[in-house]
Amino acid sequence: MVATRAPEDACTAEPFVPDHGGLTALRRAAAGCRGCPLHRDATRTVFGAGPADARVMLVGEQPGDQEDRQGKPFVGPAGKLLDRALAEAGIDAGEAYVTNAVKHFKFTRAEPRKRRIHQAPTLREAAACGPWLAAEPAVVEPELVVVLGATAGKTLLGSSFRVTEVRGTVLEEEIHGRRERLVPTVHPSSVLRADDREAAYRGLVADLEVAARALA
Repeated sequence: MVATRAPEDACTAEPFVPDHGGLTALRRAAAGCRGCPLHRDATRTVFGAGPADARVMLVGEQPGDQEDRQGKPFVGPAGKLLDRALAEAGIDAGEAYVTNAVKHFKFTRAEPRKRRIHQAPTLREAAACGPWLAAEPAVVEPELVVVLGATAGKTLLGSSFRVTEVRGTVLEEEIHGRRERLVPTVHPSSVLRADDREAAYRGLVADLEVAARALA
């Protein structure tokens, strides 16, 4: 059963989240989410993907251009880099559940028909999408959550979160009524933007190795 629909752009996804039905019901309901204004310009909702019994859940920021076009998370350049880093760290990407704090692509264009340029979601937009991010781990029940970057970290752990202070450590926190183990690290897109890309990549792999050991 799906809760009564809220008015357009009600600034929370809560009325759109079904109370049962598993990931299939969540994904179907999320496709019609109007919980914040981001749905207006995005092509589609990009919901999480992966096994319903995944041991590890990876949470990023928001879909990018390719994710918005294909309707799947982490299929663009950052996703490909993440898959490579996971493999090096000893985590099978195919056995992970991947999602984002925000389910619609936020972007700007300098001119019509120009390339869509990523814009970081606000904390208010992430909070509006929060009910989806609460529902996913409640269904999947992962043993570990890998937090990719500042937006995901602030959404899950509060506005004081600083990825540079806690990356590569195992945290235990109460989130949405569940006791979660989390390993924060940088978002793979930051590796692509880094001046020393190799050093940034090695740092990401080292953090993911901490996650792999926590799962062992």
